Amino acid sequence: MTENTTEIFNHTAVLIGLITPEQSEERAKEYLDELAFLAETSGIEPQKTFLQRLDMPNSNTYIGQGKLDEIKTYIDENEIEMAIFDDELSPRQLRNIEKILNIKVLDRTILILEIFVQRAQTSYSKTQVEVAQLQYMLPRLTRMWSHLDRQRGGGTTSRGMGETQIEADKRIIKQRIAFLKDELKVIDRQMATQRKNRGKLVRVALVGYTNVGKSTIMNLLSKSEVFAENKLFATLDTTVRKVTIENLPFLLSDTVGFIRKLPHHLVESFKSTLDEVREADLLIHVVDISHPNFEEQIEVVNHTLAELDKTEKPTILVFNKIDAFSYTPKAEDDLTEKRRENISLDELKASWMNKMHEHCIFISARKKENIEELKALIYREVRKIHIQRFPYNDFLYPEVENEE
Repeated sequence: MTENTTEIFNHTAVLIGLITPEQSEERAKEYLDELAFLAETSGIEPQKTFLQRLDMPNSNTYIGQGKLDEIKTYIDENEIEMAIFDDELSPRQLRNIEKILNIKVLDRTILILEIFVQRAQTSYSKTQVEVAQLQYMLPRLTRMWSHLDRQRGGGTTSRGMGETQIEADKRIIKQRIAFLKDELKVIDRQMATQRKNRGKLVRVALVGYTNVGKSTIMNLLSKSEVFAENKLFATLDTTVRKVTIENLPFLLSDTVGFIRKLPHHLVESFKSTLDEVREADLLIHVVDISHPNFEEQIEVVNHTLAELDKTEKPTILVFNKIDAFSYTPKAEDDLTEKRRENISLDELKASWMNKMHEHCIFISARKKENIEELKALIYREVRKIHIQRFPYNDFLYPEVENEE
């Protein structure tokens, strides 16, 4: 593993991002807030954030030299141990930034990979994470051999040895990736067989952005104890439970949460884990309505789902955490345009969500508000699918009237 994938717990860090024509200052600050949450989830203590406005990232150092000097001064004065950048850095950017700052440098991708390493519990998810790590490592191997530059002197022998060693390492890593992918294929076949053996029960999958409360809802519906906490990526391995509402049984799965800028290697590695989503008959898309940019999170999830499966599936949109929702009413004499933070929950319900009718519900999983209504909604949707599949069972599962 590269030096950037060693243990990173209990360190202080600065967080660095960019404001660009494509990314407003407000959006950049929100991304850094999420990066701070990622850092805290990994056991890192963020101390300060730095933003710079640029037309595009600097190809050599991501940010400008003046901003780097400012960050370097803060790091030295406060004994900061890490710098974390909000975008994936190229090998050249990593090398140049580390030379200037003289501390460990991480980017968003390696930070997410570190969290996945910490969270992986089964051999399957551990193998998926290792594949993603190795794929991330390949183009960055030259950083591991930078010490040869100092040994080279005026001759060419050391350069040749260094290049030979790098090529050897690349070959070993490629062989390891191929081996792990073969292992994953075997496990995939075993899991596909397990799914076939579950019979014709309707399959329902919980999907959503990370940390929106999917596992808490899973526990409420299945009366099980799936691990849930207020951290990103609390769930990596898909959990499947048989659930019965009224007398109607179905399979409910809880899947890994999505996030902005999710590393491509991880998306590829975890596609097989999300087979439960691809094979689901019904999706329950959980949304944190208390988040200021929940609509963008919905788009992130929908985009990722579209990458996984082009098939349109019936979906229930569950707006969770209504107990944490807050807003600031505008003053009567304020004539400026109403912003997101000025909109009440009732106003949101009357917006585009109102057109979804019975495919949309507002709950608090933590306070157990509207959970019975959620169960009734799921029952109706699962019943529709079940009756289509087994029309002769119609009499077994009576219709439930819509509750106003």
